[in-house]
Amino acid sequence: MRHALVFGATGQIGFPLLGLLRSDGWRVTALSRSEQSDEPGLEWRRGELPTARGLPTRADAIFSCGPLDGFANWYATSRIECPRVIAFGSTSVEVKRGSADAAERDVARRLREGEETVFAATAERGASATLLRPTLIYGAGRDATLTRIADLASRWGRFPLPRGANGLRQPVHADDLAAAAFACANTPATSGQTYALPGGETLTYREMVARVLACLTPPPKLIELPSPVFNAALFVAQLTGRATGLGEAAVRRMRSDLTFDMGPAHRDFGYAPRAFRPRAQMFQPRGSEEG
Repeated sequence: MRHALVFGATGQIGFPLLGLLRSDGWRVTALSRSEQSDEPGLEWRRGELPTARGLPTRADAIFSCGPLDGFANWYATSRIECPRVIAFGSTSVEVKRGSADAAERDVARRLREGEETVFAATAERGASATLLRPTLIYGAGRDATLTRIADLASRWGRFPLPRGANGLRQPVHADDLAAAAFACANTPATSGQTYALPGGETLTYREMVARVLACLTPPPKLIELPSPVFNAALFVAQLTGRATGLGEAAVRRMRSDLTFDMGPAHRDFGYAPRAFRPRAQMFQPRGSEEG
């Protein structure tokens, strides 16, 4: 029986990945910040990276579905024997690299350094790693973008966007990402590779938001505002704490195309994500409450 060590196991990607591994007969050890109940074939450890204790010294595969920098720092200093590592980063490593926002540039830097650390550590040990870069994640009610939009729109009864928010997006369902990580573990051709993992449909930012609003009950109204009016409204929302994390750089990206090629992932491990067909349940938390 193969043994998997899973980090971020209670998160939006890790949670469905546990189901795939157990259905395939893997024995799983998973890390959580809160107390969890063991089940047949699933053993929990309580802790947080990079200081977690009591983890196994051997595994057949390690899956990192949480923050990449914390995992990379732990893995580089651990002594675990494991031939295979699959870790999630983000396409933000490219998107935010040249951002005007210093905090966003720092995110890109930490992602890049995390990837480099994982590849270097596996090379030193004679192991192999695969790095996965999702685009905008949805589906488990745990993301900070579409679920937040759905929540705010439901409370306000409307949702504002600046005119011209037509930059292209490829939202990806969390279950498709879990399936991608699972497939990589069984596909030798993915060793040493980095893959972008976009969703199965490319659409404008405005259309993406419109579909989210349309699936809610009652459907909130989408309001498009001239840029000066939207910027003024955003400024007020930031002052009152209702637009935390939404800065000028993020607003500019609404008009920029952020698209990625899924061809290599499809070629190497059959990656075929679903089109964007949101339902209200996708923006309600599922599974464990811990992120």
